Amino acid sequence: MTQSSTAAAGLSRSALFAYGLPGLPLAALGVPLYVFLPAFYAEDMGLGLAAVGGALLVARIWDLLTDPLMGRLSDAFPTRWGRRRPWMLLGVPLLLLSAWFLFRPPADVGLLYLAGWTMALYLGSTMILLPYSAWGAELSQSYNERSRITAWREAFVVVGTVAAAALPSFTGEDRALTLLWLLIAVIILLPPGVALACWAVHEPRLRPPPPLPWRRSVAILLRNGPFLRLVSAYFLNGIAVGLPATLFLLFVKFALDAESWTGPLLLTYFACGIAALPLWLRLAARIGKHRAWCTAMALACAVFVWVPFLGPGDTWAFLVICVLSGFALGADLALPPAIQADVVDLDSLRSGQERAGVYFGLWGVATKLALALAVGISFPLLALAGFDPAAEQTDGVWALSLLYGLAPVAFKVAAVALVWRFPINAQRQLRIRTLIDRRAARRSTVAET
Repeated sequence: MTQSSTAAAGLSRSALFAYGLPGLPLAALGVPLYVFLPAFYAEDMGLGLAAVGGALLVARIWDLLTDPLMGRLSDAFPTRWGRRRPWMLLGVPLLLLSAWFLFRPPADVGLLYLAGWTMALYLGSTMILLPYSAWGAELSQSYNERSRITAWREAFVVVGTVAAAALPSFTGEDRALTLLWLLIAVIILLPPGVALACWAVHEPRLRPPPPLPWRRSVAILLRNGPFLRLVSAYFLNGIAVGLPATLFLLFVKFALDAESWTGPLLLTYFACGIAALPLWLRLAARIGKHRAWCTAMALACAVFVWVPFLGPGDTWAFLVICVLSGFALGADLALPPAIQADVVDLDSLRSGQERAGVYFGLWGVATKLALALAVGISFPLLALAGFDPAAEQTDGVWALSLLYGLAPVAFKVAAVALVWRFPINAQRQLRIRTLIDRRAARRSTVAET
């Protein structure tokens, strides 16, 4: 069997399991960076909230810069082991070393220590995550199989996220103990997970042509209309997803007066997201990935418009909203990266290059910017409305409800408008792949002669 036919064939469940497994510890490591670490350094280590925020902002800017760079590097250096897997293997020790120092700081820790090791951890994470995502886009040339691959990966990501978020239920208020157990779990799971994926899952061996001049390379990317539409829609939807994620704990506590329900509500939401994955894969195979994604976003909109009408005592009604929006989450996780793989095919046809790393690097920038904007939009507006979670009688709960429920609807509607008539469907993607394969066959014939 040729490499091309192998890539086009469906992966076995064991291969999908092996490929998806690293997503679990990587996701579990992401939770403390956003949730536990800032409070740990600000309060437990005594550095102060403003100082910690500034140090982590510097690290986050560094993280944004490394994504496109790592994407370019993982495209540019083929080895006998492939282009993606060596970077992942190199990233594991850097990530674990930086996590160790970051999660187990000395008593006299300072801001440079926090910023430096956070930047090192972000770099190690990018060295794994970015080639990992690009590798997934290259594992199959099949329009529908790509959805299946991303669904397996994102299912593991959800499990890792839930497990890490639930850990404080067992460790209590001791943030240091929570970080220690997360560190131990990542040390145990990440190296064998990455090693198993690299050993058990093939990586297509692509013979890269001479690199393009950078101006022509950028020009081809900017003329890739489907990519610009997709990444814009993904950015808008990222803000729509980031707003409820940022405000969930506040909404449950202050709008519903149901803080004790936080764990069950979150678990229900993510469990429904995983359970819905097979349904979205079937629908995507029937009506197209972009239309299935639009359907999921429309479902989320129809559900979230009811959020501002909820108040104390409406916990069961909100549980229904968590179930239905959780179902929509399954499509948000699995389908956009699979559509991105089709967009990379179009670039390959026009450029003659295999540049999945560059595209997923820009994808990573859009993801992180969307999450940052979700915080940057919501918190100042809440403060402007008079909402203060530290006050005994909190005003501005109405603003919290609107930002949690209605603001995401506006962003999702804009994303649907961009994607509904997306030009790459199964038929066009097949034509693109056929042209790419014919060109590769001609090159192979010329090289042999």
